[in-house]
Amino acid sequence: MSIILHDESPEPSDEEPIIDLQSDAYFMGQALRQALKAYEAEEVPIGAVVVKDGRIIARASNLVETLKDATAHAEMLAITQAENAIGDWRLNDCDLYVTKEPCPMCAGALVNSRVRRVIFGCHDPRGGAAGGSINILQMSGLSHRCEITGGVMGEESGQLLKTFFGERRGGPAE
Repeated sequence: MSIILHDESPEPSDEEPIIDLQSDAYFMGQALRQALKAYEAEEVPIGAVVVKDGRIIARASNLVETLKDATAHAEMLAITQAENAIGDWRLNDCDLYVTKEPCPMCAGALVNSRVRRVIFGCHDPRGGAAGGSINILQMSGLSHRCEITGGVMGEESGQLLKTFFGERRGGPAE
C-alpha cells in the first residue's frame, strides 16, 4: 500500500507565503517524510528531524528492525546525527520534530542532550514521556527541561501508525 500525505489547508492568499520554511508544520512535514521511509522499510513509521537556526541538521527514521537494535528509535538516531553535525553533545539551540510523542528512553536522551524544544505529532497516552503517560521532558530535579509542543500534524502522524499496525494485524486500517 502506498501512503500519500497531503495538506488540506486552503489555497494560500496573496498575503500568505506559499511555504513557510520556518514553521512547525513545515519541519513536521519533513519528519513525516522520514516516517514514510520507515513505513516503506516495514519499520514502525516514526520520523524525526533536528533543526538548528532554521535549518535541518539531522534526519532519521526508526531502524529498530533493520539494525536489530532496540535503541534505534528515530529520535535517538537524529540526536546522534545532530551531535556529529555540530561537534558537541549539547544541543541547546536545537529543536527536535518527531511524528509521535517520545518514549521514556528518547525523552531521557533529549533531556541529557539539552534539546531546547521538542515538537511532536500524535500523542501517546499509554507510553508517551512528554505528558502522555509521564513527563520526563520537564521533570523537576533533572539538569534540563525541554519546551514541548504537541499535536503538530498529529492526525497525519496517527493515521500513518494506525495504517501500519492495521496492516500488521491483517485487518483494515481505521
